[in-house]
Amino acid sequence: MDVHITLSGRGDLAAQVYRQLLEAVLDGRLRSGERLPPTRELARRLEISRNTVAVAYDRLVADGFLVGRAGAGTFVSAEPVRGRAAPRGVVLPRALWRSMPPAATPMSPARYDFRAGVPDPRLFPMETWRRLVARELRVSAITPGYGDPAGHEGLREAIARHVGVSRSVRAGAEDVLITNGAQQALDLVGRVLIEPGACVAVEEPGYPPARLLFRSLGARVVGVPVDGEGIDVSAIPNGVRLVYVTPSHQFPLGTPMSLARRTALLAWAERRRAVVIEDDYDSEFRFGERPLEPLQSLDRAGRVVYVGSFSKTLLPALRLGFLVAPASLGAALRAAKQLTDWHGSLPTQAALARFIDEGLLARHIRKATREYAARHALISAALERDERLRPVPSVAGLHLCARLSPGVSVRPAPGLAVERLDAYCEEPPALSGLVLGYGAIRQPDIPTGLRLLQKSILDG
Repeated sequence: MDVHITLSGRGDLAAQVYRQLLEAVLDGRLRSGERLPPTRELARRLEISRNTVAVAYDRLVADGFLVGRAGAGTFVSAEPVRGRAAPRGVVLPRALWRSMPPAATPMSPARYDFRAGVPDPRLFPMETWRRLVARELRVSAITPGYGDPAGHEGLREAIARHVGVSRSVRAGAEDVLITNGAQQALDLVGRVLIEPGACVAVEEPGYPPARLLFRSLGARVVGVPVDGEGIDVSAIPNGVRLVYVTPSHQFPLGTPMSLARRTALLAWAERRRAVVIEDDYDSEFRFGERPLEPLQSLDRAGRVVYVGSFSKTLLPALRLGFLVAPASLGAALRAAKQLTDWHGSLPTQAALARFIDEGLLARHIRKATREYAARHALISAALERDERLRPVPSVAGLHLCARLSPGVSVRPAPGLAVERLDAYCEEPPALSGLVLGYGAIRQPDIPTGLRLLQKSILDG
């Protein structure tokens, strides 16, 4: 072995020997199949205990870098070093989970990225956020032990004030529960309300993760058609006790639910003694008139659970969302949250509370809205000029939808990421279409990206 080992005399000597031998294996100074000196000999050279060298060798053998051969010595492994895998096993998940689609692999960013629901991280005030988080990570700011399952009290108060002003939601801090994004909010509501075999209604087309989540909780999920006014209340089947809707900016079509349809849905919930989950996922970004009041603010019977998220207004990576529930569900939801993950990251929640209280969230939303409005206008104007694409009216959010003329199809194009409407449908839609997001694409890239999209559209 022609490898020089230098010991500092401080710290764990076995760890130093291990690290230097490992570096020699990885950089090729110790080649596959090469024999290492016996532990006694190397210990004599280094003037350290033989046991110290033996510990380093044993660790390298356990990690797969060395192999011991009885009566022959210790050698560098001749096999490529790979991470150790768990046993393949014979245990299978329940049948329901075997039928679930595999978890989506994160897509690599495309040059012209029109994926829906992705905000622009370049608009996020990262330096300000870093300062706020650092302030909450000081030892003096950390409370010992676990926190309230409902989340940081200051953040619950800040959210109640914010949604009360911006969205007319009726809530106090005690009505707010902090979640790891909107998806966990849906999971908690489902855990508390859905009995095995219960019938749950969702919009069609709609948000696939919600549909799959309710199905995973043992529900029988039915799609209810959406038209220009929102979900068709008259088409909700008998026996439904929970309905999930996106009334402010229907996902993925983008149309708002009319006041008449909102009133009809609330009346239906009252008659059927049902619960409505209102997902208000991206209505903070509005480019036109003031939105209609949320269902929660119109609800007088306490049958609406309002779900919000900061994944669109800030960043998905923060995993921060919330729900506002009737008081009758509060204790059960807190218990479900505690059993699920106890609570989220309290320093992050405290930082967001300051972010809201200092007016930084409102400032960020104003700035982002101006930018997204410009991108929305660019895409809308281009779609209006192409007779093969019929945009669905939309004045909010991070995406818009366009119907394709009959007989028209779209082929994949290198560097272009765009989603098809049928990806959001349980049943094949009557008309095909595209869902175009504008959060992930820079404004200067939109014209070129749209030209590439138009070239990929094939007529009959």
